[in-house]
Amino acid sequence: MIDLRRGRYLIAASFAGAVLGVAVWQAAAQQAPNAFPLAAPAGRDSNAKAVAPPGAVNQGPFDMSAWKYGPVFNAPPGSKIWNPAKIKLMQGGKVVGGTVTGVVDPNTYCAMANGGYDFTWTEMQHSPSSWDAVGRAWRTCPNAKAVPGVRIAYTDEQEIQHALDTGALVLVVPTVDTVEEAREVVHWAYFPPMGWRSQGGGPAFDPNMWGSVPGGYRNTINDNLVVIVMIETLEGLKNADEIAKVPGITAVFAASGDLGNFSGFKQGDPDYERAINIVHDAAIKAGKRLCGPFAWKDRPDFTCFQAGNEAAAIARGARAELGDLANTQPKPEVGPFASAR
Repeated sequence: MIDLRRGRYLIAASFAGAVLGVAVWQAAAQQAPNAFPLAAPAGRDSNAKAVAPPGAVNQGPFDMSAWKYGPVFNAPPGSKIWNPAKIKLMQGGKVVGGTVTGVVDPNTYCAMANGGYDFTWTEMQHSPSSWDAVGRAWRTCPNAKAVPGVRIAYTDEQEIQHALDTGALVLVVPTVDTVEEAREVVHWAYFPPMGWRSQGGGPAFDPNMWGSVPGGYRNTINDNLVVIVMIETLEGLKNADEIAKVPGITAVFAASGDLGNFSGFKQGDPDYERAINIVHDAAIKAGKRLCGPFAWKDRPDFTCFQAGNEAAAIARGARAELGDLANTQPKPEVGPFASAR
């Protein structure tokens, strides 16, 4: 038998639900236009390319070349530099990067980052390391004494943005041969209006890295980033003056090994020394910092350097610790160690 009371209850409940649904829909419909008051009308051409909405800073037809950039991402007034490597460079100090050739073990990376260097020269040009591994290493000790730096593989939007989104504060770009390449580096390394770096997020925005810096990461990183371009070829020497002049380039690196590789001369040869001096002159004339290998720390006007890698650092540390006891083990007459030492 049908329960008439239950049926009447279900009908009433359904009707009430329908009424409530209609009310919610009507409320949403009434609110929708106010949520986007400047939105283009549905299905109609708003003519936005020719006519600006009331109150817009950029009036008249849209003109990219005359665009007045908005203040949303400006650094707060009085913002101070928070990257210690950048501060030291600005003060005229000598800045040293410790080379990290492998980042599989974050503990090794962190040992280098706390070893006394100003930044880590994380090697991604001549290393099989992945960006995932680099990110894990950098996040393991984000507040180590040495800020994370990296030499990427080449001038490229993806390489540069991977490096910066992962948290690099020092960006080293190899084999920059032309002024166009130098401009491309700046183009992808800096946020608008200085460059075209997109805001894709990443570990750099994490509060445990740079997301909580005074003034905010997005608003202050353009002032804190160190960009170093390497001149390594004869073409790079030809264009050194124009490369060094590019705004946004912090320093120019005279590549000791590859300038020999591409010139056919060794350090001390007049032709080699001429090549180094061409880079020197370009940096000095442009008012940029001059970088080279750590062996040149006393060479005139050089103020930033690439030091040895983690293997060399471990060996130096062991020798310093052991002193006269270093490498004093006897050589066996037989067995695998007889010929190995």
